[in-house]
Amino acid sequence: MKSDNNLLHRRNEILNMLNEQGELSVKDLSKIFKVSEVSIRNDLTYLEKKGLLIRNHGGAIKNQSINFDLNLTERIKRFHKEKNKIGKRASKLVKDNYKIIMDSGSTTIEVAKHLVDFNNLKIITNSLPIAYILGENKNIEVIIPGGVLRGKMKSLKGSLVEKNISMFNCDIAFIGVDSILPEKGIFTHSIEEASLSKHMIDIANKVVVVADSSKFNKNEFAKIENFSSIDVLITDSGVTDEDRQKIETQGTKIIVV
Repeated sequence: MKSDNNLLHRRNEILNMLNEQGELSVKDLSKIFKVSEVSIRNDLTYLEKKGLLIRNHGGAIKNQSINFDLNLTERIKRFHKEKNKIGKRASKLVKDNYKIIMDSGSTTIEVAKHLVDFNNLKIITNSLPIAYILGENKNIEVIIPGGVLRGKMKSLKGSLVEKNISMFNCDIAFIGVDSILPEKGIFTHSIEEASLSKHMIDIANKVVVVADSSKFNKNEFAKIENFSSIDVLITDSGVTDEDRQKIETQGTKIIVV
């Protein structure tokens, strides 16, 4: 049983790494997991048969048609240091008495962690972890807009959420994304998630996207908005000068942490 669990864990980690890096070699994977190259080749063959990757000479590449909807725990682990810095910087855009709407996601959770010392905030969020982080603070009122539970992300989704948040007007929105295409806008992996984020943007006076630099130039399916509707993008130093310039020419301020 332990051997089977190790095998499943290794194959899951290979998919996670491939989703992040785009291409991996058998040689490198063998060193990382401390198993033989034969074992790695067997892993890649198995995953290719499942349609989860494409084999190439010496390794594998990401199957661009597959979206890996990682659970929230896995997302939080990725680029945690960068996300924490982004969250801390984002909190500097908040003032006491602000009305805030916050999208679900691992980076917006980091923003929430830095809001606990503010006074008289009203927070609207579809994220259960964010509601939990802020809900015990007597100086913060948390509003959960209802909806259908999305178990992996511990968030609420659907038309009920959209209908309920449309009743509010907020000073600022913090939006997380799955993809940033500098010439096209911000994206996520599903139409439903994109629609909800768009509704959040529509009720906010200021829109702040929080995303680490790994989100740049990833291909995701559903467009949320153009950069013309985004006031600020906070990211880390991994962003290239070229991508930064493309976005800033569209009127979005970029803050690099």
